[in-house]
Amino acid sequence: MNNFWFLVIAAAVAGLLFFVGMRYFSLWLQAYVTGTRIRLLSLIMMSLRKVDPRVIVQVKIMAVQAGLSDISTDALEAQYLAGGDVQRITLALIAAQRAQIELDWDTAAAIDLAGRDILEAVRVSVNPKVIYCPQEIAGARTTLDGVSKDGIQLNVRALVSVRTNLTQLIGGAAEATVIARVGEGIVSAIGACDSYHEALADPTLISRKVIAKGLDSQTSFRIISIDIASIEVGRNIGAQLRITQANADVNIARAEAEGRRAMAVAREQEMVAQTQENQALVVLAEAQIPLAMADTFRAGLLYSKPLQERGRTQKVDLTKDTKQDRRSSFAPALKYYSFRNQKNIG
Repeated sequence: MNNFWFLVIAAAVAGLLFFVGMRYFSLWLQAYVTGTRIRLLSLIMMSLRKVDPRVIVQVKIMAVQAGLSDISTDALEAQYLAGGDVQRITLALIAAQRAQIELDWDTAAAIDLAGRDILEAVRVSVNPKVIYCPQEIAGARTTLDGVSKDGIQLNVRALVSVRTNLTQLIGGAAEATVIARVGEGIVSAIGACDSYHEALADPTLISRKVIAKGLDSQTSFRIISIDIASIEVGRNIGAQLRITQANADVNIARAEAEGRRAMAVAREQEMVAQTQENQALVVLAEAQIPLAMADTFRAGLLYSKPLQERGRTQKVDLTKDTKQDRRSSFAPALKYYSFRNQKNIG
């Protein structure tokens, strides 16, 4: 009976050793042959910590073979458990070492955990990237439009060569910010030209002014060069603005003239009404002339010339009728008309 349990235990140990040998011994042997000192027990503990030992061994071998022996196994495990991509970090460190770019494990790991592609960043540092300004987006404008001081519009397209700034990769502005700043600098440089001929004669004038502003500060890139790919003459913005202002002035003058014409028409209508009123007063005055002449005749104040020479003078009350000694109550009031002092009486 004791022999039976001994055989069972021996078989279990043999099976466990066989499993360990199949799973971990080959990795340990591979690491040992390549000079990577990783203990077999460490490989077993990696599985217990939910770390893939195969990935750690491969990464460690790459680092040691590239001369990066200072990367510890614990650092690799910690980065793996934090969700980082240890393979891309190691490849980035190898590429940086070959290109003589200063980059340590801690910086690369922090960049990776920040969500940036550290390997692509190192590649851009080695092989500068060309950015189109403005970006080639469907439906968007393909040129930067600036206006010089003489009012002529220039349509510019630029190529910006940049290199990754690894020290500012964490917290630095992205590519869109660089494009916006460069576009702003180009428009400002064109606006500073007294004439559009200056920009056409020397396009590098725009590039020099933009680079001198240090637009790559606090960004993830360093601007190497700004090349003007194309520059074309656009519209005469100054002339269009002057035409628009002239049209506005004409409309204002027309409105003021229309206001004055309306006031003149109103004044004319007032004068017409006043004329008609005066004509009505004249008609009323003319209507009293026959009445005044009739009363004068009845009063005997219309004399022939011989009688006037006799010096006949007599005051007569015109408000009374000569025959009936009174005027009709319906007769209008008359003013006193005297013809005695007139020299010529018909």
